[in-house]
Amino acid sequence: MTSHILMLKLYRFFAVLMCVAITAGCAGFERQSRPAAVPEIRPGILAGYLQPEALPNSLALLPPPPAAGSAALALDEDVSRKNITLRGTPRWKLATEDANLMFPRAAGTFSCALGVSITEQDSPHLYILLRRTLADAGLSTYTSKNHYQRKRPFMVNKEPTCTPDEGELLMKGGSYPSGHAAIGWAWALILSEIAPDRVDAILGRGRAFGESRVICNVHWHSDVVEGRFMGAAAVARLHADPAFQAELESAKDEHETNRAKGLKPTRDCQAEEGSLEYRRTSS
Repeated sequence: MTSHILMLKLYRFFAVLMCVAITAGCAGFERQSRPAAVPEIRPGILAGYLQPEALPNSLALLPPPPAAGSAALALDEDVSRKNITLRGTPRWKLATEDANLMFPRAAGTFSCALGVSITEQDSPHLYILLRRTLADAGLSTYTSKNHYQRKRPFMVNKEPTCTPDEGELLMKGGSYPSGHAAIGWAWALILSEIAPDRVDAILGRGRAFGESRVICNVHWHSDVVEGRFMGAAAVARLHADPAFQAELESAKDEHETNRAKGLKPTRDCQAEEGSLEYRRTSS
């Protein structure tokens, strides 16, 4: 009898130890599950996952921008003229919103397409994933931008843009290819892996994000097309990076958790869909 009581006490003692160990381990995991701090490469912009020498080289990958008198340039000019007519419409308003790449606002760009909010508090790995890949995709366009120094549409047609305060800055950077389009398409491809059941909505939003640059009168159609190519090239390269791969897996887990919690987008998704629908019906 005494032996039985002793064994029972020992069992309870070790059970308590196990509970403490598990709790401490979970707490330690929770602490480690937060993304590590990442330095800024300029105010508000975090360093990407890729070193400069590992970035896809747009100058090596892309053809030159459309030449004067070419059919491709004629298409660019025709698309530009048609999109200028959208000024002041709901689609123009969405294009203006899409021009903002600063966080936390930019984190919500794909929240309606994803069906779940994206915040630093609830989805820290996805949040940091978007911030860091912004740099990877955007910087991949710069060898061509700097080489060709293509003039932007507003510099040619003298029509307004949706971000007049950025005019002077935009004139200093080449138009070809579009960095915004590269970023938007990279985000769309990454988010499609995180939520494959939402792939059509996500890719559709990524396409519209690039088109917003034409509507804003700051990029030509061909800038956006080749920008998407560079976004895809950046994502292909990122898949060979262990830090990106780890962040992506953590972001997938976060998304499933947040979806189970029933977290909803913080944006007005009905208004966003109306803006995109307006563009489709007015084309």
